Amino acid sequence: MTTTLAAGSPIEGMPLPAKPSARRLFGLYLLLGFAAGLPFYMFNAVLTLRLSKHGVDIVIIGFFAWIALLPTFKFLWAPLVERYDVPGFARFWGRRRGWIMLSQLGIFTAMVAMAFTSNDKSLPLTALFAILLAFWTTTLEVAADGWRIELAPTQAEQAPIVAANLWGYRSAMVAAGSGAILVAARADWTVAYLVIAFAAFLPFPILAAMRAERDGATGRVPALLAGIGASLLILLGAALVTAAAGWLLLSAAEGAGISAKTNVTPVVLAVALLPFVLLALALPRINRLSADALAGKSGFAAPYVELFWRYGYAVLAVLAFVSLYRMGDVLTLTLSHPLWNEAGYSLEQIGFADGVVALSASMAGVALGGLLSTRLSLGWTLGIGAVTAAAGNWIYVWLWHSEASAFVLYTSVAIDQFGNGFAGAVFVIYLSMLVSPAHPAAQYALLSGFAFLLPRLLAGASGSMQTQIGYDGFFLLSGALSFAAIFLLPVIVRVKARAAT
Repeated sequence: MTTTLAAGSPIEGMPLPAKPSARRLFGLYLLLGFAAGLPFYMFNAVLTLRLSKHGVDIVIIGFFAWIALLPTFKFLWAPLVERYDVPGFARFWGRRRGWIMLSQLGIFTAMVAMAFTSNDKSLPLTALFAILLAFWTTTLEVAADGWRIELAPTQAEQAPIVAANLWGYRSAMVAAGSGAILVAARADWTVAYLVIAFAAFLPFPILAAMRAERDGATGRVPALLAGIGASLLILLGAALVTAAAGWLLLSAAEGAGISAKTNVTPVVLAVALLPFVLLALALPRINRLSADALAGKSGFAAPYVELFWRYGYAVLAVLAFVSLYRMGDVLTLTLSHPLWNEAGYSLEQIGFADGVVALSASMAGVALGGLLSTRLSLGWTLGIGAVTAAAGNWIYVWLWHSEASAFVLYTSVAIDQFGNGFAGAVFVIYLSMLVSPAHPAAQYALLSGFAFLLPRLLAGASGSMQTQIGYDGFFLLSGALSFAAIFLLPVIVRVKARAAT
């Protein structure tokens, strides 16, 4: 695939920070990946295992997977991250780091709240704090992704930074999942969530100790205090809005008669098609825009109109491809832990599988994916990634039909996580090459969010699917969906962006 990236300041009126050295940039994105990775399992895989241990119905557990839909819609608030400063933090650390620091405070408070409601006696309350944790984790990623694309605009520059970010992300994600499960096995879920909450907060003082956005800036302590004060007000407001929205949604679902016995899969599939239909209707008008009219566009929709204008009707094929590519990974994450629990594996075994085994295999996959991305075309690396991701799903069919043993569990997890790591690395590089440097955070948020829309919609119906086709049928299907992305590769590799001349 050939994509030309235009030069220019990513945010009008906002001066770029001095570009760190390659070594410092590598270390920075190890840290940012770590900061985003620690909370991820806590509202996803660890939470599904916690609910399973508390006897929650498998269909309801599947509904909780819809919390992971929130990152899919990050394009709705990504323009705010690009346009507005966080009061206090921004005047010393700049816009990107200001949002990252606010997000870390949000992650910490949400996880502490999940710790003190870990008995899951009130599932709506559990869902509220999990949604807040997902929201602030996603906001951190939006700010970090935009900064990454600004600092490293080419494929060659992206590969090592993406590898560093994913190493940090996956090591933290796996360590958090494994650590939380092992702590819960020896203490309880409250202690487990508190331990991970404090670990997730560790990057905050490191970021606060970093140098100012611009040389010569002063007032670190006043900026820190003002930023914390403003952040607490923002966090409270976000919690109140989320609680009100959740109450309305639950009331609507109850009024519509939706329960654990409802087959929601057909409805989910219909909803998943809506974005494609709406975009297809809008594309003719967008394509007719002149370059001058496009340049004059401003406001919330401008980054997205520019993206669709550059790729035209080919964007439909791109979005179909990205929707399929990570399908298996998302579906596997939703039901793998309940599968292990039902297959008779202990918390200690699951914790070791989620820790040492998953981390080493995932890091190997990320490293190989990053390396091959510097030496092969994206078409080849994306194809290899689709095959490895599919194999990581299908291996769980073998696990389900095998007698429970450490060898079976650890081998399955190693194959799954290697494929997940490889596919994840090449996919991030691919998405990064699609965006314009004029709108890096917003366009990357849209593409990466859309990539997980269909998978996460289906993940919410995974419990219903499992009751219909069993665990073996579920993992055969999820692997086949990931593999299907290969059939779109001949189209994807020929997509070229239109130049705004």
